[in-house]
Amino acid sequence: MVNLHHSWLAKLQPEFDAPYMGELKQFLQKERDGGKRIFPRASNWFHALDTTPLDKVRVVILGQDPYHGEGQAHGLCFSVQPGVPPPPSLVNIYKEMKSDLGVAPPRHGHLESWAKQGVLLLNSVLTVEAGRAASHQGKGWERFTDAVIREVNALPRPVVFILWGSYAQKKAAFVNSTRHLVLKSAHPSPLSAHNGFFGSKPFSKTNAFLTAHGEAPIDWALPDDNSNQMVSTAPA
Repeated sequence: MVNLHHSWLAKLQPEFDAPYMGELKQFLQKERDGGKRIFPRASNWFHALDTTPLDKVRVVILGQDPYHGEGQAHGLCFSVQPGVPPPPSLVNIYKEMKSDLGVAPPRHGHLESWAKQGVLLLNSVLTVEAGRAASHQGKGWERFTDAVIREVNALPRPVVFILWGSYAQKKAAFVNSTRHLVLKSAHPSPLSAHNGFFGSKPFSKTNAFLTAHGEAPIDWALPDDNSNQMVSTAPA
């Protein structure tokens, strides 16, 4: 179960040794033994942490659950696998990005290039049963990802936390907003985007903060070379 970048594993080993993580592992194994399909595939459960090592984190975007549709989730919040059309929330994220930065929306929803620049795309819950939204909430992942956020919060250098919606804002309420920049707005979901997400300018605000603290800005423009790649639909 533990296939994790060493920078994270050094800090999070106590979480893997804790009883709750053993219980979570048993739950996931029981689900799989019962023939249930789990998204994303097991090799991508910690993909956000592997792609963005702790010492490289400059921005955190906090999601809730993985996508539960076929071929979508691959371990980065709001992101889908190459070749999969962007879901509605991501379409709205692209709309705000264009309004904020003038960046044209890409044809795909694969956000890996953000993660490789230091944007930790972290879901609160790292697995879900196929076709059943929020089915793995309350099983232990929330405690684990709380520990992840605590480690980022403890970094001596400032980080940007982008918290879309009340769930993310409540989960990261303990983040030190004196040292870090905490950007809050409505969720980009079509149900709430017009209630404060549109016009919130998270991308330009993030880059202004990073630049002011001697960091390179994030290149939010996504390359189009992912859009025609094959989508993996192999079972987890």
